[in-house]
Amino acid sequence: MKPKIFIDGEHGTTGLQIRSRMATRADVELLSIPESERRNPQMREDLLNAADIAILCLPDDASKQAVEMTAANNNVRIIDTSTAFRVHPDWAYGFAEMDAAQSARIRGARYVANPGCYPTGAIGLVRPLRMAGILAEDHALTVNAVSGYTGGGKQLIAQMEDEANPEHIASPHFLYGLSLKHKHVPEMKIHGLLKRAPLFSPSVGRFPQGMIVQVPLHVDDLADGASVETVHAALADHYAGQSVVEVVALDAAASLQRVDAVGLAGKDTMKLYVFGQPGSEHVNLVALLDNLGKGASGAAVQNMDLMLSA
Repeated sequence: MKPKIFIDGEHGTTGLQIRSRMATRADVELLSIPESERRNPQMREDLLNAADIAILCLPDDASKQAVEMTAANNNVRIIDTSTAFRVHPDWAYGFAEMDAAQSARIRGARYVANPGCYPTGAIGLVRPLRMAGILAEDHALTVNAVSGYTGGGKQLIAQMEDEANPEHIASPHFLYGLSLKHKHVPEMKIHGLLKRAPLFSPSVGRFPQGMIVQVPLHVDDLADGASVETVHAALADHYAGQSVVEVVALDAAASLQRVDAVGLAGKDTMKLYVFGQPGSEHVNLVALLDNLGKGASGAAVQNMDLMLSA
């Protein structure tokens, strides 16, 4: 019998992308609620409890409600794409390449919290350096990033694309999160193995999908003996043998004139770059990904496949 998958919130941006990735798959049975019935609480609860894996593409409060609806049914496993459970100790964090044991944790978990798009890039860059002892836990870290506007969901998509929208945004690029309080910071701190919260500056560009996350560092603030080469080696060793996360070779990175934010749009992979000359006092760590790929829907499908392989 094929495993049953229910995408709760399949008509939202993340849900639609998950569904498109699974449209041609014959190894699973997709349960679906018609859009006209998406506010039917009993139908939703029935489908949640009929699923082997429910993927929640909902706001935080609705995700918490869905988890409550299935709490007594141990046959249902959950992947949640909201921020509700990303730092919860009873939930597996759904970044399979985060460390060597993480894919096994996801495979055996009942509850998996899908990472945020920005944190996927930031944690992907920072955690290996923490584990290698190159970066101190109390480092004063800054994370600068730009995302495609689909990361803001249907409301932001409408604001960016519809010139008749009363809240239309004509800007080619804008900063937000100016209060310096952002929902992604707690998971960056905890899963980045940091004692201090990073200073996070997010922005949005006028492109639908794609993302660049940057973590600039002063080499003399790192562990003794650190260099551009040792930083790159730590990342390369951490992700050796991985197919989804690629650490670009130093010479290949040095030959680049630019990194295009849409370079991995439509893909579910992530590239990590280390920029800096030999002997340089600075190093710039860069993650390139699709905010709806490895940053959201692609990661959810990856986590689903791990859970189905248990």
